Amino acid sequence: MVKKSEARNVRIRPLVFQCVLLLLATASPLLAVDPNRRISQYSHAAWRVQDGAFKGTPYAIAQANGGYLWIGTVDGLFRFDGIRFVPWTSTDGMQLPSPVVAHLLGASDGSLWIGTSGGLSHLVNGHLVNFEDEEHQFYAIIQDRDGTLWATRQGPNPLCHLSEQTMRCYGSAEGIPFTHISQEALTVDASGNLWIGSDTSFLRWNQGSSTRYSPPGLQNNAGMLGAAAFAPDADGSVWAGTIFPGKGMGLQHLVQGASHPFIASNFDSSSLEVRTLLMDSHQALWIGTTHRGIYRIFRNKVDHFQTNDGLSGDEVSHFLEDAEGNMWVVTSGGIDKFSNLSVATYSTGEGITTTEVDAVLATHDGTVWIGGADALDDLRDDKLSAIPGFLGKQVTSLMEDDKHRLWVGIDDTLTIYENGGFRQIKKQNGTPVGMIVDMVEDRDKNIWLDTAGSLGLLIRIHNDKVQEQLPAPHGHVAADSSGNLWVGTKPGNLVRFRDGNADLIDFQQARASRVQQVLVNSDGSVMGATQFGLIAWKDGKHQMMTLRNGIPCNEIFAMISDNDENLWLYSKCGLVEISNNELQKWWQHPDSLLKLRVFDEFSGARPGLAPFQKAAKTPDGRLWFANNVVLQMVDPHHLYENILPPPVHIEGVLADRRSYSPAQGLRLPPLTRDLEIDYTALSFMVPQKVRFRYKLEGHDVDWQDPGTRRQAFYNNLGPGTFTFHVLACNNDGVWNEIGASFELTVAPAWYQTNWFRLLCGFTSILLVWLIYQFRVRQIAGALAARFDERLEERTRLARELHDTFLQTVQGSKMVADDALDPGSDETRMRNALERLSAWLAQAVDEGRAALHSLRVSTVEKNHLSESLRRATEDPQFPAAMTVTFSVIGDAMDLHPVVRDDVYRIAFEAIRNAAFHSHASLLEIEIRYADTLSLRIKDNGIGIDPSISDHGKAGHFGLQGMRERAARIHSKLTILSSTNAGTEMTLIVPGKVVYRCALPTLKERVMRTVSRFLGHSSPFDK
Repeated sequence: MVKKSEARNVRIRPLVFQCVLLLLATASPLLAVDPNRRISQYSHAAWRVQDGAFKGTPYAIAQANGGYLWIGTVDGLFRFDGIRFVPWTSTDGMQLPSPVVAHLLGASDGSLWIGTSGGLSHLVNGHLVNFEDEEHQFYAIIQDRDGTLWATRQGPNPLCHLSEQTMRCYGSAEGIPFTHISQEALTVDASGNLWIGSDTSFLRWNQGSSTRYSPPGLQNNAGMLGAAAFAPDADGSVWAGTIFPGKGMGLQHLVQGASHPFIASNFDSSSLEVRTLLMDSHQALWIGTTHRGIYRIFRNKVDHFQTNDGLSGDEVSHFLEDAEGNMWVVTSGGIDKFSNLSVATYSTGEGITTTEVDAVLATHDGTVWIGGADALDDLRDDKLSAIPGFLGKQVTSLMEDDKHRLWVGIDDTLTIYENGGFRQIKKQNGTPVGMIVDMVEDRDKNIWLDTAGSLGLLIRIHNDKVQEQLPAPHGHVAADSSGNLWVGTKPGNLVRFRDGNADLIDFQQARASRVQQVLVNSDGSVMGATQFGLIAWKDGKHQMMTLRNGIPCNEIFAMISDNDENLWLYSKCGLVEISNNELQKWWQHPDSLLKLRVFDEFSGARPGLAPFQKAAKTPDGRLWFANNVVLQMVDPHHLYENILPPPVHIEGVLADRRSYSPAQGLRLPPLTRDLEIDYTALSFMVPQKVRFRYKLEGHDVDWQDPGTRRQAFYNNLGPGTFTFHVLACNNDGVWNEIGASFELTVAPAWYQTNWFRLLCGFTSILLVWLIYQFRVRQIAGALAARFDERLEERTRLARELHDTFLQTVQGSKMVADDALDPGSDETRMRNALERLSAWLAQAVDEGRAALHSLRVSTVEKNHLSESLRRATEDPQFPAAMTVTFSVIGDAMDLHPVVRDDVYRIAFEAIRNAAFHSHASLLEIEIRYADTLSLRIKDNGIGIDPSISDHGKAGHFGLQGMRERAARIHSKLTILSSTNAGTEMTLIVPGKVVYRCALPTLKERVMRTVSRFLGHSSPFDK
């Protein structure tokens, strides 16, 4: 019976990890840790329980699910990406049968099998399947060459064949008589046989046959720990380990039914207390013990590593070789990782007897000589040994001459080491030659010594005798094939001694500079290592290589060329390789930017400045560097490169502090402000150097370069659908160009929806259309107003002419007609002509007044009543007519244009009354109130109703009055009856006629009270 979790975790790019596993199967010998190196020479990292890396003692480790490492502990299951340990939890609450995870297996399909103290579980594609078996505790889990999965458990039928959701278990009926199974003792050999360990014996089993081996030491071990682990060898044999040491116990090699211990110098494998075994890709056997750390057997060499060397714990429970070849070790104190380093280090841990490596020399036979404080060592066939008979405190300089003799500077003496002894060379006066900084043999077999002291001397030795001493600047020396001697001086220059002459090559460096080493290359070029860069001379041309050429720093400690003429610089920033092609380009173009490779601390480089011989090359092409503390080596033809692109995963999404699973089609709420996307890449060799690029399609224009940061941050994303892509490269710059991606959508707020945008667009279009229509009408109104204004002006001019000029002309015509009466005498004629002259003069004045009215008002401010009074004083006005005036209310300031129209209306009514009504009384009343009221009344004969309604043909007086009244929005009323007179009333709204606002009710009350009290009011005008 199984329980299946419906976990919603999404596996991203599972094909990438399967490709990595395929590469591992074909390339693992190149990736696995080099068995020719000591364990102490690997890169070592440890995550300790005491440092809080994870909770609980770790028991097991496996790689599965797209490349993650999984750690089983007493407190649950953890996932590791090289940087972070993350406790595993199911998204739907499904739990492991027990938190004690003792065994793990990463299957070939990428799934993870989990053995707990409470049962077996299977984690595949984020789904958890629990195999309920509360009566049995599961132990080891393996997968054979055919992909078949096997597990062991305690009790009857201890061997089980596993499938995705079922298992079939075998016991005594199938040839497995055990009931007490050892925890790690299960493996499959090269022939496909299963090996099972119990408390008393080993069993080789295949369906249908079995063979049992019972070591004598386990005969009385029933019910106790016995066989601990197996490891198959490539030749079909099997290594078996037991928890107890002793004869036939410990570590045994089972070959064709016989067991043998592994015996080496000071080592007997039967003395080991074995807990776990692993045969790596190089067929090196790794042995985990109960309290002595790690042992490794490769060919006939045994290596040992324990807590004193940095191991997290001496009780080792599990090994794992991951896809990149890193070796992982599970101990009682934590997790350890061992990886290859391109630059190997030799120190006292590897057998060097000095703690201060000051000089290194490689001789013709491949021996590496190491000089330092109190010791001279040699390294032959990867074996270190101290030179016996060494007497002294400090090895200074080393050299091999043409006779393959070793010259050694010891303290202030010079010796030749041959036939196992040291022979001293002295000056002609029998004194020591002094402390030797450097020495070299030239083309003519002369040995040149550069000595230290207050007076630096250059000493020449020939035939083992001092021939001459020359004062010379203190520095390092080298000889070329032309017989020249080159000396690097303290100011940072080169001096060439040739035929007794010294030539200075001046590089104009700072006075504090000095040449650390001089190197003569096969092409005749000469180079010097200085604090300010690399100085070089070739064929009379000298130049410098500095930061501007791309080297990581200027301070260079040592240099040497390899067998391919590539230049290696041992600099403060690491070991730098410059290919010969790049070097030749630099000779041609001194300012060129070079392509180079840098090996930093993550590659094992530990640069330092040694005082004497700093670099050497053995005949096999390996390069050696002294750094004043340890010896370092790099093999240019065996550099460890990580060729596997790292699997990339998107781990989580955090939006406005709420976590989401990075599933395809993730939908985030509207107005999401802060978005964080967590991603990782699973390269464990140097996880600190894994670099990333990411891009959010729909937002980012270009790829973003966060360096080694494993989070992407976005703020204030608008609504829409986006696709997040992330790529990564490993520590050697190999990119996974597929990477990982997922699609997410930020939901729009209501005002960010398409329908709202459409509504806004429609509204905008409608508003533009309305504005356009309004503008069209405004323009049309303006044009119509201009036409109306012109028409009004013509009409007004016609009224003016009618009301003034034409009437005067008409009166002039009547006078002229009277003068032309046949019965007129001369006197009457003269009087008529005088009156005609007066009328014509008045016509001129009225014409000028009409023209003037086109520009200015015809009456003056606030004198409407006076203007009308003057109109009644016209000489032609009937003398028999009595005129009365009354003004009610305070006179107000009138709008001049409106006032003119009021005046013309009143003037026309007064003239009509004067010349057509035959009235004896004319009443004129002006009332200033909320409105301006004008009343003109006579007691004449009245107006015919037809004329008052429609006007008289050919006359425009009444029509003009009505037009003026309409123009100023006033009300004109004409009441008339026969023999009852005529009354004309004009009411003009105050807001039209008054220039100032009318007083409010409060102002009127205050004005009345002030007048009553006899005071002036501020409201009086």
